Formats: sequence, C-alpha cells, structure tokens
Amino acid sequence: MNKDTIIRQLGILLASNYTLYLKTQNFHWNVRGPFFGTLHLMFETQYNELALANDFIAERIRSLGALAPGTYKEFAELSFIKEPQGDLKAEDMVRVLLEDHEAMISFSKELLNHAAEVGDEGTVDLVSTRIGEQEKTAWMLRSFLDK
Repeated sequence: MNKDTIIRQLGILLASNYTLYLKTQNFHWNVRGPFFGTLHLMFETQYNELALANDFIAERIRSLGALAPGTYKEFAELSFIKEPQGDLKAEDMVRVLLEDHEAMISFSKELLNHAAEVGDEGTVDLVSTRIGEQEKTAWMLRSFLDK
C-alpha cells in the first residue's frame, strides 16, 4: 500500500460520495406520500452533509499532491454507488439510501485500514469522521424502516 493507492481510493470515495449526494438530493426533490415532510427534511439534511464531505475529500486528495476527480464522467467511472432507477416510492428511497450508506461505510473502513498501514494520519482522521457520520445516517434510515 502506498500514497498513490490512497489517492486512488480517495478518488473512488469522492466519486461515490458525490453520486450519493446527487441521489439524496434527487430523492429530496421527488419524495411524496404520507411521510413527505419528514423525508424531505431528512434528505435535505443528509445531502447538505454529503456536500460538505465532497469538499473535505477533494481537499484531502489535493493536500496529497494529486488532482481531485471533478467531472460527471470521472465520477461515473469511479463510483460504486449507482444512480437510482425508475420512480421509487418513499420507503424504497430510504431502503436504497441505507444500502448505499452501508456500502460507503464498508469501503471507508477498508480505506481507513490502508491509510493507517502507511501512516497517513490526515486520511485516517478524514475517513474516521466520515465513517461516524455515515453510521449515524444509516442508523436514522434504519430507524425509519424500523429494522
């Protein structure tokens, strides 16, 4: 494991986080049904947090001396989060976001371990914070579904 691998993984994290941000904002705009108010507000809180995280991740990549990916094409190629398909009901939106946040947590834990192996404390700090935020979001989504 080396710095280039960490940079590559941070690029994947950024692309995936950005895709999740866009998906969450899409759901914010398009949610409907009896839980509209609750989910509209919850999704807004979540996409705002993801937007801040995009900046932190990109700045970490820059601080490691690389250019951050920043185009839709790059994000589509790098992201493991997929765009939503079809017209989803509110509960399905929550379920999809929960799965995505769990995937982000899993990837982030791998990245955290790799960064720790090479002594990259800045990335460890960033990714550790991201894991905590995404675990909280997953808990809220899971609680909505009463899982």
